[in-house]
Amino acid sequence: MNNLTIKEIHEGLLAKKFSAVELAKFYLDKIKKEDGKISSFLTTTESLALEQAEKIDEDISKRGNIPLLGGVPMAIKDNILIEGTKSTCASRMLENYTAPYDATCIKKLKEQGVVFLGKTNLDEFAMGGSTENSAFQKTKNPADPTRVPGGSSGGSCAAVASDFCCSALGSDTGGSVRQPASFCGVVGLKPTYGAVSRYGLVAFASSTDQVGPIAKTTEDAQIIFNAIKGKDSKDSTSKESGIRNPELRISDMKIGVPKEYFGKNAKKGIDAGVVKIIEEAVKKVESMGAKIEEISLPHSEYALAVYYIITSSEASANLARFDGIKYGFSTDGEDLLNVYFNSKSKGFGPEVKRRIMLGTYSLSSGYYDAFYSKAQKVRELIRQDFSKAFEKVDAIFSPVAPTPAFKLGEKAEDPLSMYLCDIFTVPMSLAGIPAISVPAGISDKLPVGLQIMGNCFEEDKIFQIAKLFK
Repeated sequence: MNNLTIKEIHEGLLAKKFSAVELAKFYLDKIKKEDGKISSFLTTTESLALEQAEKIDEDISKRGNIPLLGGVPMAIKDNILIEGTKSTCASRMLENYTAPYDATCIKKLKEQGVVFLGKTNLDEFAMGGSTENSAFQKTKNPADPTRVPGGSSGGSCAAVASDFCCSALGSDTGGSVRQPASFCGVVGLKPTYGAVSRYGLVAFASSTDQVGPIAKTTEDAQIIFNAIKGKDSKDSTSKESGIRNPELRISDMKIGVPKEYFGKNAKKGIDAGVVKIIEEAVKKVESMGAKIEEISLPHSEYALAVYYIITSSEASANLARFDGIKYGFSTDGEDLLNVYFNSKSKGFGPEVKRRIMLGTYSLSSGYYDAFYSKAQKVRELIRQDFSKAFEKVDAIFSPVAPTPAFKLGEKAEDPLSMYLCDIFTVPMSLAGIPAISVPAGISDKLPVGLQIMGNCFEEDKIFQIAKLFK
């Protein structure tokens, strides 16, 4: 049963090579025996998984057929709500919080018969790039347990890479699906902003948060995306795209290569092994007939600063609800104000507090125009850069991260160094366009992902290109 894809599971269940219950037990036993070395799961949901699996087996015996995702064992990042299940966001603030309802993406997967194995580790409230900021445990990279899996969806990516599940859900605010997918050697998609409902995803930065699939193959990621996408009345930012991308031959496509990412100056900050792998990926599609065109994304150099101002400002507002009164962690104080201070001080970890302070400062009187307002104007210029680029090309190639996975603890004491890991992923989040990380090669025995970007709601096109790699 090792390393099964979604279609292999579907065919195996219908042919009765194994039952859904046997499959669920196989993965649950594997997690119990092996996850101690990786620490990818915060909670396993054995009772729920077996109940869901039994239902699938009943459906097969009664009707002889099930949906494509029926019985497929999945892991869910612990900032996505599953009714009746602990949803901690890897924070002391929500350590004992049980979700009272399902996220829309979870509801859709339940309708398809997915089996949920458990909730995976993340950087607290999805703030981080290494999964070292969890209040409960540090997840390790299956390719090398001395290294980080990336973040913030490091638990989900490590679980898929370890074959503790067939596939998983993560969330991507500025690279939190794509970067750990690259580090762990799996496929990870950040959909177009609005393509997947955010209802039931605990908010970090509402204008960039997106739920995305993590899988072993591009085909599996596409199947999951198609199951969870679409407009939702509970999320006013969600949208039914209506775009139907015609399947193009690779020889009919133009691939954009941003000079800001591949030029001599850009290469100075990138690991030589990463540069070589991405350049080989460009040559591969060129040898298949694709036309390679140099493009310019001139405002990308400002993206990192813009991203951390805007998302920290939104985090400052979104996390104000965790005040020690309504729900979550609470501690005593001599008056109401001290209850607020004490609860937030002890409930939040250092990285969350850092971003709340940065965001509160950016929104404060006298600094709003200088920082937040200006950042929003530059964000629009970044969006326009991509719009102009997609007038000329079908997709854009770039690295996912400047390096392969770094050592555990290597960047933990240097926030700026950690933030620089997002340099190739935050521009797409600010622009709202879809981007996928697909395994492209190995550097120093570590996986390296290729990032393929498309225009808004053109996920089909980037899936088609990504399938050339995995």
